[in-house]
Amino acid sequence: MRKYFSSFIILALLTMLVTACSGDNSGSLASSSDASQTSGQPKDGGNLIVGVAADPVILNPNYAGDRVSLTIDQALFAPLFQVNNGKKTFYLADSLEPSADKLTYTLKLKSGLTWHDGEKLTADDVVFTIDKILDEKQNSMLRSNFIINGKPIKAVKVDDTTVEFKLPQVSPAFEAMLVQVSPIPKHIFEHEADIEKSPKNNTPIGSGPFKFKEYKTGEYVTLERFDNYFGGKPHLDSITYRISKDANAANLALQNGEINMKYVDPQDAGTIESTGNFEMKNYSEGRLSYMIFNENSDTGLLAKKEVREALSYALNREEMIQVTYTSPDYADPAKSFVTPDGLYHDNNVTTYDNNVDKAKELLQANGVTGKKLRFIISSGNKAQEAIALYVQQKLKEVGVDVEINSMDSSAFSDKFTDPKATDFELTVGGYIMGFDPDAYSNLYMTGSDSNYTHYSNKEVDQLFQQGASEGDDAKRGEIYKKLQETIASDAVIYPIAYTKTIVAVDKRFGGLDEAVLKPVVIFEDLSKLYMK
Repeated sequence: MRKYFSSFIILALLTMLVTACSGDNSGSLASSSDASQTSGQPKDGGNLIVGVAADPVILNPNYAGDRVSLTIDQALFAPLFQVNNGKKTFYLADSLEPSADKLTYTLKLKSGLTWHDGEKLTADDVVFTIDKILDEKQNSMLRSNFIINGKPIKAVKVDDTTVEFKLPQVSPAFEAMLVQVSPIPKHIFEHEADIEKSPKNNTPIGSGPFKFKEYKTGEYVTLERFDNYFGGKPHLDSITYRISKDANAANLALQNGEINMKYVDPQDAGTIESTGNFEMKNYSEGRLSYMIFNENSDTGLLAKKEVREALSYALNREEMIQVTYTSPDYADPAKSFVTPDGLYHDNNVTTYDNNVDKAKELLQANGVTGKKLRFIISSGNKAQEAIALYVQQKLKEVGVDVEINSMDSSAFSDKFTDPKATDFELTVGGYIMGFDPDAYSNLYMTGSDSNYTHYSNKEVDQLFQQGASEGDDAKRGEIYKKLQETIASDAVIYPIAYTKTIVAVDKRFGGLDEAVLKPVVIFEDLSKLYMK
């Protein structure tokens, strides 16, 4: 079973790394001297220690979907390009140009690119990566993104630095899909029958600013500087990702200087900030926090729409936000499954909450009063713990018992992502899907790998298919607005909040603005960070 998503947050695809993709403006990768001009002269040397909450699932960008794997992969594997506020920043690529009919996109790579082992990185690697994503036998979570109306895109090598992408029909979401691609080396994987299970993932060869050095399960992953990085030699000697599953122990290590950077829960932000030793970076990741109804549980209770409505009616979104995130400054009330940074977001949809009498009525009518629901959470995750306790209290008031099962983060991830897991009804999830709403199809279409609610609605399936290929912006917008209303009306999930992320960074490190804060992976370009 593939495990794509972290115990805390992400049901997401790599499109989660996109904040916008509609602009035509482009920019080249900033040089090291840019940091000097804006932040003083950077100093070379030093080691950055980043606190992470779990072991990486897999160090291969064709399969990574959990926050830890994605964060480490960001340093190991360079993307073709990234997009921020509608503007492209090119990394491995120099340009991406659509044809007049938008059925062919021509990608030009930079010249002189190399992998960490010194082998040349060329168009062959890009074509190989796309081909393996599309190969059903390779089980890449990215495959469906490159299938348009049932037909695959084609990647064709023109020369060593040029690739043409041939689309079977116009796809407004294509660039948002391509931005998630970080090539993998053909010379490493071309003879592997099952890339996902290849032992070569244990000592990855990438093209990013840092190369793999050592991984000790349960303790750390260490990367060292790649001197031949095309964007300029990174300033830091190394980056160590320290694995600390206990949030309180990790916070103590942060305050003691054993960790230099980590995510901080809202409940802990004040304590960390009061030390005066950290830059506190608060930013929106375009993330939805929500409660999942497992329609596939062995009780069958949540397969009924009316029961999902009833459970939602028993809750109060504003109360839950206050209990979980301590302040509305860290979270905005959510009703739509599309986040505010996404195209066609509409929070004015049907919602079921804050009506206790209606909850009791529906629960009684559907024979749920007096029943027990099982709620799984990841131990040490303060947001999940707070939500579960709140839900337990509120459902008890309407006659439903909730049993909370707190699990180790790895066990939780296994359970959460197992499509055959039927021994729970409720859990907490979150995702960051990026700018284009086509990405959400993997969460809500019948039978999709990432459809952990096990929701199935033929109308929704058809609407997602239509939205992916509709070239008229107004018509496309109507499709996604209808999707948002339909999924909200079906009470597929209980949306809680569009949350903000808090990252604490040791003040001894500079280059934070140049490195660019980024959803999921913290920073876009780690080569820009340095010790002051």
